[in-house]
Amino acid sequence: MSSARAVVFAYHNVGVRCLKVLLARGVDVAFVVTHRDNASENIWFESVAALCDEHNIPYLTPDDPATPELLEKVRAAQPDFIFSFYYRHMLPAELLTLAKHGAYNMHGSLLPKYRGRVPVNWAVLHGESETGATLHEMTVKPDAGAIAAQVAVPILPDDTAFEVFGKVTVAAEQALWSVLPAMLAGQAPRLPNDLTKGSYFGGRKPDDGRIDWAQPAQSIYNLHRAVAPPYPGAWTTIGERRFVISKARIARQSDLHLPQGLTVVDDCIYGVGGDGRALLIHELLEGGRPVSPQQLQHALKSASTEPYGAAIQEDQ
Repeated sequence: MSSARAVVFAYHNVGVRCLKVLLARGVDVAFVVTHRDNASENIWFESVAALCDEHNIPYLTPDDPATPELLEKVRAAQPDFIFSFYYRHMLPAELLTLAKHGAYNMHGSLLPKYRGRVPVNWAVLHGESETGATLHEMTVKPDAGAIAAQVAVPILPDDTAFEVFGKVTVAAEQALWSVLPAMLAGQAPRLPNDLTKGSYFGGRKPDDGRIDWAQPAQSIYNLHRAVAPPYPGAWTTIGERRFVISKARIARQSDLHLPQGLTVVDDCIYGVGGDGRALLIHELLEGGRPVSPQQLQHALKSASTEPYGAAIQEDQ
C-alpha cells in the first residue's frame, strides 16, 4: 500500500517510541488515543500527548475506549491499521474490525509467557533470565492473537524491573521497525501464539510489595527488584512504621546466623530471609527519606516493649 493510515492507542515509553517508529516509516497517523496522567501515580515515563503536540497529531483522552463516539471517529478515519502500544484498556471487538489490514498490540513479554498486566514486573519477580517484546494481532481475549514480531532481551541477576523495562522499550522499537515494511506491503507474519505454553497474570498493587521474611532471600530479592523505585517498592513494617527497600544486593555471606527481618550488624542494614541468607540493604527509605543504620537500630529497639524477635514476627 502506498501510504498506510493508522489510528494509534498509546501510553508510556513504549507508546512514545513505537509512535516515533510509525512516523519514521511514513505511516499517516490519523489520531492518537492516550491517557490523562493520574496525579496519584509516579509519572517517571515519557508523554505520548507531548509527542503528539510536537508533531501536530490530534489526540483524545477518553476514560473508556468502548464508546459509540470513539467508534464512529475511528470508522470515519478509515484506518488501514489500528495499533495499541501500552494503552491500558482492552479495545472492543467492534472497534478492532475497523482496521482494514489488522489491529496489533505491542506486549512487554515473549508471548505466550506473561500475558496480562505488568509483564516485566512479573518476569523479574519470578526470576526469569529473559523477556522481551511481542507485536501480535489483537483479539477479544487479551494477548492471544497471532504473533507478527518478537525480540528478546536478557534479565541479568541484579536487574530491576525499571532497568528491564528500558530494554523492553528498545526491543519493542526494534520489533516494530523490523516488521513494519512487511506489514505495509500486506505481508504481515502470523506466527502461532500457543496459549497452552504460556501464562496469564493480573495487575499489581503497592500492597503486593509487602515482604514475607519467611521466604528465601532470593525470592525477597526478586520481589525487591520487581518493584524497586520508581515503582512503589518492597516494604516491611516495624510497629506502625513502614520501611521500603530502595537499593539492595544479595549478601555474599551465607552464614550470618541472624533473625529473620530487618537488622543492623557492624553499621550495615540486612534483611534476612527464611533460609538464613540475607539482603545487604544499601538504601532503606521511610516516607521517601533514607534511613541510617543508627535510625533503624533505634526503631527496632523502640518499636514495642516486646522482644526484638516478636516485633519481627509481624511480617511473617
